[in-house]
Amino acid sequence: MPHPLHSAGPPDWRSQGRTSHTTTPTRPVLLCLLCVLSSLVDLTTACPATCLCNATDVDCSGRGLLSMPALTHLPVTARTLLLPNNHLSSLGPGSFANLTSLERLDLSNNYLDDLPPVLFKDLGNLSDLTLHNNSLRALNRDLFQGLVGLRKLDVSLNGLSDIPLGLLDELQGLTWLSVAGNRLHALERAAFEPLANLQYLQLGANPWECDCNLRDFKHWMEWLLYRGGKVDGVECTLPKDLRGRDIRGVPVEMFNYCLQLDDENRGGGGPRSGGKEGSSPPCGRTTGSGGTGGAPTSEVPAAGDLVPVPDCVQRRYQPVSVRRAIGTVVIAGVVCGIVCIMMVGAAAYGCIYASLMAKYQRELKKRQPLMGDGEGDAEPEDKQISSVA
Repeated sequence: MPHPLHSAGPPDWRSQGRTSHTTTPTRPVLLCLLCVLSSLVDLTTACPATCLCNATDVDCSGRGLLSMPALTHLPVTARTLLLPNNHLSSLGPGSFANLTSLERLDLSNNYLDDLPPVLFKDLGNLSDLTLHNNSLRALNRDLFQGLVGLRKLDVSLNGLSDIPLGLLDELQGLTWLSVAGNRLHALERAAFEPLANLQYLQLGANPWECDCNLRDFKHWMEWLLYRGGKVDGVECTLPKDLRGRDIRGVPVEMFNYCLQLDDENRGGGGPRSGGKEGSSPPCGRTTGSGGTGGAPTSEVPAAGDLVPVPDCVQRRYQPVSVRRAIGTVVIAGVVCGIVCIMMVGAAAYGCIYASLMAKYQRELKKRQPLMGDGEGDAEPEDKQISSVA
């Protein structure tokens, strides 16, 4: 009896070829499935346990968070990070490190009371930042460094009493800003001058004091309205005679006494803004005793060693003032030129009219003897009629 192995006959190579031909195309499909599954696994593992994530959004709102969740391994495709309605009271300096693709960040309705400098330095693509309804009392002037692409900023309903100079310097593309519902009494015009593209500004629900400290900002606000921007309202609380009035409707003549005060303070050697210390921005870097307002030395200035320059605010306004003065001179020159051209035209018209009238009078005089005979014949009859009457 032949052995079963030998009795099976030669192997059918055609059937084996057909088998290998049908199984080979399934390998790329399996590889694609594995890639998709691995990406899904990475997405779910990178998402914080207390948040909900998809390819572009990370939603951690209303989770009762007391501290920031781990965000270091978020997917690179994340565009939105939502952290509102939690119990966050502080943020570390590197809380948003490496989140370069983020475009929207919402930190509203928390208990944040202090934010470290350059907190958002890595968020160069961020366009929408919301810090609404927190406990912020002050903002570090370097807080928004790196946010060159920011378009919308909301710091309303906090306890801010001041917008420091330099805070908004890098936000030149900002179009929407809300500082409503704070404790702002006055604002520095120089702090808002970098916002060349601002279109909407919310200032309501603040205890505005409509005095000399708000005069320059009023002028800037009028310029914003002139170029098409919108401002919700600045209702005065002080002085009493202006209480309840919108400062936009207060005549500029009511601030004329501020110029007299400035002249008196400048003549007496006092500070420029009502004798308040620290009213000038620290825009010059120089060394002094103890890093404050001491006399400058010949040593190399230390980094970050700022000394307030008493007249620095005035110099900061100067470029814009010069541009406006030049524009005013140009416009006045154009108007005067137009008026002069009109006067020359009127004079030429008068001369032509006078020459025509003179010519017409000469022709009348030439014809007058001919007309005089008829008038002489009629005179006796007229005299008789008049005597009868």
